[in-house]
Amino acid sequence: MQDTLTGLWALFGSAFISATIAPGGSEAVLAYMVSQGSYPDWQLLSIATLANTLGAMTTWWLGWMVAKKVPVASQLSQKQQRGLQAVKEKGAWVLLFSWLPVIGDGFCFAGGWLRLPLLPAFLAILIGKFGRYAVITWLFN
Repeated sequence: MQDTLTGLWALFGSAFISATIAPGGSEAVLAYMVSQGSYPDWQLLSIATLANTLGAMTTWWLGWMVAKKVPVASQLSQKQQRGLQAVKEKGAWVLLFSWLPVIGDGFCFAGGWLRLPLLPAFLAILIGKFGRYAVITWLFN
């Protein structure tokens, strides 16, 4: 039982950290655990999705907090301002791509900085993260 919980907590931690600014390898952890067949796929998929979504929402919240101190686009280059404008125009829909390496974290941070609405942001992130992990689960099953 203890080993079972340890493995699930390891997946949770890996997925959470991978969705913040820190690098991580939650996809590899999930792929390994799915391929071992020690846990139900739905359980691994659920834990990875939840943890990664919560990590992304932490990044969104950090962007929201920074917006209190640093006005949007106050010290950005012209190229960065165009990127921020694109996120602003697309709204929470852009957060469907929060699963992408490197730029996904930026989307989440920008979403918070731009004060995109919480519920649509959460749902878009959740759908994007679920889709990525569902493909990994399917591939390594």
